[in-house]
Amino acid sequence: MSIIATAPERSSPLASSPGGAPEASRFNWVPIRSMSERHRKRISSHLLGLEESDRYLRFGYPATDAQIERYVASLNFERDELFGIFNRRLQLIALAHLAYAPVVRPEDAAMAEFGVSVAGHARGRGYGARLFERAVLQARNRGCDRLFIHALSENVAMLKIARRAGALVQRDGSESEAWLKLPPDSLASQMGQLVERHAAELNYQLKRHAHRVGDLLDTVTEVKAHVSGTRRIASQ
Repeated sequence: MSIIATAPERSSPLASSPGGAPEASRFNWVPIRSMSERHRKRISSHLLGLEESDRYLRFGYPATDAQIERYVASLNFERDELFGIFNRRLQLIALAHLAYAPVVRPEDAAMAEFGVSVAGHARGRGYGARLFERAVLQARNRGCDRLFIHALSENVAMLKIARRAGALVQRDGSESEAWLKLPPDSLASQMGQLVERHAAELNYQLKRHAHRVGDLLDTVTEVKAHVSGTRRIASQ
């Protein structure tokens, strides 16, 4: 492929897109948390929760539970990057996998492949676009000059995100490829990733604390109800 569209340097690859989802606005922040080895179970739960049609779009085939479990077990957190979006109940509702291709020769350009999945109940909020935007930033900062997406041609949502970012999309029957040329990293891109990472971690910890407080209040309420019931029985 000789012609590859280029991502913009200073603006978000999605924020300035006309007609984009409101969530893709740079003023509507969505916390995206980096995933690690300890998140395998959550990743597995998220992917196993996808409907058959969504599994088909994510993997290119109707992946079975066993195939998904093998995929999760094979994830290499030292080589690749995975990041996701959690809701207030700390459930993983959107997940991105940025797989870095090995560089065989020093003169070869580094590249990464992007894959994403969003829970059915969380669609239409721009999460896929946000995760793609984050992938562009992280791939740049890892020295990649190209981002690659392999998707089914019927995966209109994914290909639309790629086109809006400026990627060149080529269709070959039932499958399509999207290539986006990335600008080199900069101080702004490095600082942007650092700030995003720390802010997302803080957001997650706040959600975790609120979740624990909520559980504690539920327990206190149950204990009070039990004590009140016991007193009523004793007084009869």
